[in-house]
Amino acid sequence: MKKAAFYSLALTLATFYSYGQTKFVPEDTEYYSPKPPIITLQKNIPSDATILFDGNNLENWESSSSPGSSAPWDITNNILTVKPKSGNIQTKEKFKDFQLHIEWRSPNIIKGNGQGRGNSGVFLQGLYEIQVLDNDDNPTYVNGQAGSIYKQTPPLVEVRSKEDKWHSYDIIYTAPRFNKDGMLISKGKVTILHNGILVQNNTQIEGTTEYIGLPQMKAHEAGPIILQDHGDLVSFRNIWIRPL
Repeated sequence: MKKAAFYSLALTLATFYSYGQTKFVPEDTEYYSPKPPIITLQKNIPSDATILFDGNNLENWESSSSPGSSAPWDITNNILTVKPKSGNIQTKEKFKDFQLHIEWRSPNIIKGNGQGRGNSGVFLQGLYEIQVLDNDDNPTYVNGQAGSIYKQTPPLVEVRSKEDKWHSYDIIYTAPRFNKDGMLISKGKVTILHNGILVQNNTQIEGTTEYIGLPQMKAHEAGPIILQDHGDLVSFRNIWIRPL
């Protein structure tokens, strides 16, 4: 509910109570504006979404290690695949609160085990990693498996790959808030559906997802979506985002 509409309704109710009126009619709690915008689906993509990757090119991406330089990963048959040792890639645009859809697939030939098996990651605002990993019969620490907030919160359930081996993440993210002096007001939160199954439910993000050590919380503004080069041939497709 918009703040203005909420306060208007609250004022109306307070007025009724102040005069001792306790009997309402339906119209007393109805309002007609502002109206929600109309959004339609076009090929299963919301009409207000920004398409980050549709299989054609990487014009919306750049090298993370050298911002402004072209993203060095490979596109084959409309599928984006990590180019090992080339480094992470990130969106040119920066985001704050958003709904993100991304599909990923482990390498066709699986090698290694634990964290060395189909490893990549999706970084929210460039700081907070949602783990990408081959989960199928691959024991590892639970806060490092697919669907986890890396090294912080394991998924509610473990989701296995679909028959076509593709996975999907639908991520609803609220960024942390800081005051003008850089002090933390509220931590970030994330909800994740993995292949349509809830694995993070408005989970609080404690800070940066460190490989070694505890999370760090530093004041920051909007940031990019980063895809990680962890040395494995993980593939991606159908990436879109809706700023909220």
